[in-house]
Amino acid sequence: MYKILRLCTLLITLPSLLLSQELEPMDIYEQMSKALHGEWKLSAQEKQIDTTGAYKNKLVLPLLGTEITALSYKTVGFGSSLQEDLLPDTKKQMVTMYHCDDYIDCNQLQATHYCTKMNQPQFILDIKHSTKDKIIFNCDMQTALCQSDEDHIHHIILEFSNKGQHLKTSYLGWTKQKPNNKHSIYHFDKK
Repeated sequence: MYKILRLCTLLITLPSLLLSQELEPMDIYEQMSKALHGEWKLSAQEKQIDTTGAYKNKLVLPLLGTEITALSYKTVGFGSSLQEDLLPDTKKQMVTMYHCDDYIDCNQLQATHYCTKMNQPQFILDIKHSTKDKIIFNCDMQTALCQSDEDHIHHIILEFSNKGQHLKTSYLGWTKQKPNNKHSIYHFDKK
């Protein structure tokens, strides 16, 4: 009887034990810093699947399938921030800064995207729906831009595959409080 009671207790508490093993914001930040660090090239056209064709932009197309750095990541501020440099040295260059609300006691992972739309949406990590292979940032609805009708990036999604050697980045646009068709989705391969 004791073994049956113990087994029932374990089955009841197992889900909460598994939840306690979920990733924390600092875990995601550290994983991002390690996995993304370095330079990435824009994947060849045949790898640009499930995109909106943003790679066909006349400013981006020359990078397609070449060894030119099209995306890079580095930590700054003694490792307290991760800098993403998208399409460097082009007129479509954008920077996103990822950081914890407090590096010592990281309760929330945040990001600010410096966009060619000439605005700077702020994001917070969607910890509930993120995994180690798919990291999701949602526009911070506490900010005026995210609540506005202005055209802006509203979601950033980073998806890893091929043992971390391939990255799909999705910058999903919104206008008038609704998704629009102005998404920038790209595939990259680690250099």
